[in-house]
Amino acid sequence: MTSTLTSRPVERQQPERAGIPPRRRTRVLALPEARWAAAATVLFLLALPLQLAGAPAWTWGPLYALSYVTGGWEPGWEGLKALKDRTLDVDLLMVVAALGAAAIGQVMDGALLIVIFATSGALEALATARTADSVRGLLDLAPATATRLSPDGGEQAVSVEELTVGDLVLVRPGERVGADGRVLDGASEVDQATITGEPLPVPKERGDEVFAGTLNGTGALRVRVERDASDSVIARIVRMVQEASETKAPTQLFIEKVEQRYSLGMVAATLAVFLVPLAFGEQLTDALLRAMTFMIVASPCAVVLATMPPLLSAIANAGRHGVLVKSAVVMERLGQVDAVALDKTGTLTEGSPRVTDVRPLPGSGLDEGEVLTLAAAAERPSEHPLARAVVDAARERDLDLPDAADFTSAPGVGVTAVVDGRTVAVGAPARLLDGSDGTAAELEESGRTAVLVVVDGVPAGLLGIADRLRPDAAATVASLATLTGSAPVLLTGDNPRAAAHLAAEAGIDDVRAGLLPQDKLDAVREMESAGRKVLVVGDGVNDAPALAAAHTGIAMGRAGSDLALETADAVIVRDELAAVPATVALSRRARRLVVQNLVIAGVFIAGLVVWDLAGDLPLPLGVAGHEGSTVLVGLNGLRLLREGAWQRAAAGHSG
Repeated sequence: MTSTLTSRPVERQQPERAGIPPRRRTRVLALPEARWAAAATVLFLLALPLQLAGAPAWTWGPLYALSYVTGGWEPGWEGLKALKDRTLDVDLLMVVAALGAAAIGQVMDGALLIVIFATSGALEALATARTADSVRGLLDLAPATATRLSPDGGEQAVSVEELTVGDLVLVRPGERVGADGRVLDGASEVDQATITGEPLPVPKERGDEVFAGTLNGTGALRVRVERDASDSVIARIVRMVQEASETKAPTQLFIEKVEQRYSLGMVAATLAVFLVPLAFGEQLTDALLRAMTFMIVASPCAVVLATMPPLLSAIANAGRHGVLVKSAVVMERLGQVDAVALDKTGTLTEGSPRVTDVRPLPGSGLDEGEVLTLAAAAERPSEHPLARAVVDAARERDLDLPDAADFTSAPGVGVTAVVDGRTVAVGAPARLLDGSDGTAAELEESGRTAVLVVVDGVPAGLLGIADRLRPDAAATVASLATLTGSAPVLLTGDNPRAAAHLAAEAGIDDVRAGLLPQDKLDAVREMESAGRKVLVVGDGVNDAPALAAAHTGIAMGRAGSDLALETADAVIVRDELAAVPATVALSRRARRLVVQNLVIAGVFIAGLVVWDLAGDLPLPLGVAGHEGSTVLVGLNGLRLLREGAWQRAAAGHSG
């Protein structure tokens, strides 16, 4: 069963809205694996109550037979094709075991095996299709058309694929940038969180670089194209996610070798159990019965169920606490991590700017409340994120905001308005006038964005604005350091000064700032090349390549991009960062239970096999022993469903 990104039928379930790319979703039943698994399950559920109720065999027998066919034909066919390459597929072994069970009257056991493996294949196919959907949907971030300017000043709407290096395009206010390029004329703020992860729009003026798919603010820009559409940052992100997903798929090579050896050994042993006694004169029926009993007691069904219940119980428990772990394989891999890389904006921080400081300047005659009131009144008509942060801060203090008149906004400079007869300007200190006596520099050194408030031409005060650290960030960093034995690394596209300040608050020493998606991917690969199993935690499109390439990736769910949510192996739905170390600890406990269960299953299988070969194991007793071991390991694994298992994990106990 493949786990690489392949073409699947998709449908658009939401109409395209301004600034929001359409969501692509593969319908579950559009996948043939899901249709066959659903059919096998329905047929099994129809047959089971009839058999248990003592109905005639002709009522439930055909239903079981159809369940075998619908759920088993695809893995059986794939297994037969693998035989042509001299490879014995474990799925084919399951089909053979199911048929063997049916041959000696254990029809229900065989059908249950078929249903389990068909459902597993359908879930894997769905996860693969959804990842492919979000990769294709990422391309919708870039607009389909752009306004190309001709040498004589004329405008022409063209497809972005037609743009070539050197073309001049016009990006109007509120439009998405059509191609990677450099600003030749104009000034604006561009929201490029999809590329760099920066929480605030970035001022752009002549000479600055812009990226395809980023959202222009209130100013108009003339941009010279510097990369073809196929080589844009967005297109490269898509390719990186695809490549990383493909290299991640062929995992568990050791397990595959074990499966091959076990499969070959079981087939050879079953044939020997049948043929050797037959050669020494044993009756055909007795030899066949012994061989089929051997097939039942030696089948890997118990081993498979020994592995799954602890992992599935851990998944269910984590789900109750807001953590969506996408598969049992992911849950197992989470417990193997020994290094953690954290994104900053939206992961370590809340992802929204807040006013942290209000500092009146000497000679202004204003106190904190008056400075904030004037600034918020002037900013209230603006849609800029910094403006919203200022207004929210005033409302949190229950300040009455007077009406503003003659409001104007200059991209990259700030706003101006008349409030209670006074002219109030709010913006960047360097763009208005510098009379702040070094206070602005002090704020910026501490990782804040400094905003100057000027009243009637006189500097009145400074506001410090920053993205706030999550309340549980420092405790989470400490827990992850304890679990993995090394402190987490911070990977961010934000500026080094802000990143360093925030990292210090969170207790992180290794800070890598100013990174583009490729840089984050390179950092993860560098850590993994050193033998580390890296857990990446992020939330944006810019984190997706690193999430895909890492040993395991976790996305923050509330503000996470579609691509990050689909690429990640797990999603923190409630945005509780502390759930990350708790899930890792729960995974480690699940892996220990898996080992316990494998030992229990192995002891039962070995004991029953020896009994069958050396003695005379009655078929009912063999089935009872086989099923009993399955129930035992299943109940052992279900211990992780208890609330206490999560509480112990959240408290930092992985044992």
